[in-house]
Amino acid sequence: MQGTYTAFIGQRRLASGTAGDVALAVKRATQPLDQPIIIFDDGTGRSIDFDLRGDDREVLARLAKLAPPSEAAEAPAEPRGRGRPKLGVVAREVTLLPRHWEWLNAQAGGASVALRKLVDEARRASGDKDRERQARDAAYHFMSTMAGNLPQFEEASRALFADDRRRFTGLIADWPTDIRDHIVKLAYSDRA
Repeated sequence: MQGTYTAFIGQRRLASGTAGDVALAVKRATQPLDQPIIIFDDGTGRSIDFDLRGDDREVLARLAKLAPPSEAAEAPAEPRGRGRPKLGVVAREVTLLPRHWEWLNAQAGGASVALRKLVDEARRASGDKDRERQARDAAYHFMSTMAGNLPQFEEASRALFADDRRRFTGLIADWPTDIRDHIVKLAYSDRA
């Protein structure tokens, strides 16, 4: 769900979609309201603020300049002269023991090729588990903000982290519909 956002007015879902779609829906709903509007990044489950000043075109232009959180976190602080930036290859420092460097340098293609192969293999091997962990964490962050005061929150959190879907959905069954449905979507939409 990377790149999607959801806004809530109190316990009711206002809008879900791209940053632009959600920002404009929130902007149009900002008449005096009796409940706060909170926008969530569906990829992380964390609340996020959009700058809604100006007309729609100005709001959308500011949002277009924002880098997705995963890209911003991976970007180097300042570009270095090494690597192949046109291909997206960036030099970074890695510290290893001498025996690790010896092994890497003995590999076909050298240390860089060997490290890229090891990383790709690890990503393939743990990809599903990593996605499940990210989905669970996103659901928990959202749940903590929107349902932290609701009945059975602690037990539901335990069931979520234990990956006990049946118990989890049973514990949150009486929660407000939009909150409950969004938690389940964040936690389990990538799984069958």
